[in-house]
Amino acid sequence: MENALERFYRVCDALERGEIRVAEKKDGKWVVNTEIKEVILDGFKYGKMTDMSSGCFSFFDKDTIPARKFGPDDGIRIVPGGSTVRRGAHIEKSVIIMPPSYVNIGAYVDSGTMIDSHALVGSCAQVGKNVHLSAASQLGGVLEPVGAMPVIIEDNVFIGGNCGIYEGTVVKENAVIGTGVIINSSTAIFDAVNGCFIKADENGVMTVPENAVVVAGSRPFAKGAGKEYGIQLYTPVIVKYRDGKTDRSVNLEELLRG
Repeated sequence: MENALERFYRVCDALERGEIRVAEKKDGKWVVNTEIKEVILDGFKYGKMTDMSSGCFSFFDKDTIPARKFGPDDGIRIVPGGSTVRRGAHIEKSVIIMPPSYVNIGAYVDSGTMIDSHALVGSCAQVGKNVHLSAASQLGGVLEPVGAMPVIIEDNVFIGGNCGIYEGTVVKENAVIGTGVIINSSTAIFDAVNGCFIKADENGVMTVPENAVVVAGSRPFAKGAGKEYGIQLYTPVIVKYRDGKTDRSVNLEELLRG
């Protein structure tokens, strides 16, 4: 029987090739592969601290989880300037990574996606095809608890600059997340089109609907001192659902992917 480290290396190899994933869509629903998360955690548990310094820069981390290395045949553009893809992350062909960016272990980034400068793809985050993760935006990492949903970004999503998508949020296909929007499981999204709030489900998963266009907004306190002083609470707002005009506004993507 293979030991924990042998299993970890085998699973990391399969993750990097895209043969297995931390989360998969089955019958229209995203499902977490808890066993894979458990194996990833073993890599941290049994790894030993080692000196990974390079040139004038000092780095110290577990020897089980070094940075990945790529070659021209991988078909990935990694622009010079300090980006890192960690062991156990899958990067599909035609992905563009602008500097400096970071893709953590267990993450999956599908074809045609651009990861812009100062962007983070956190541990186990799943990113679909033709996504743009704009500058300084973050997809939070979710390793523990092992049953928790990682952040999911489905195909053709546009995420504006300085956004934060956290706590296992699922952003459905073709959604547009405007600049500076923060989405997590504890802050309800107001759907101004349908006149209702969208809250996390019974498992704590927040879902941004397909084609939703989300901007940063606010709502007033309903009572107490907050109301008296006119204090507002941050609230993401769906102002519309994607249409032809929205599509034209994100056509910049085609220019960037050449």
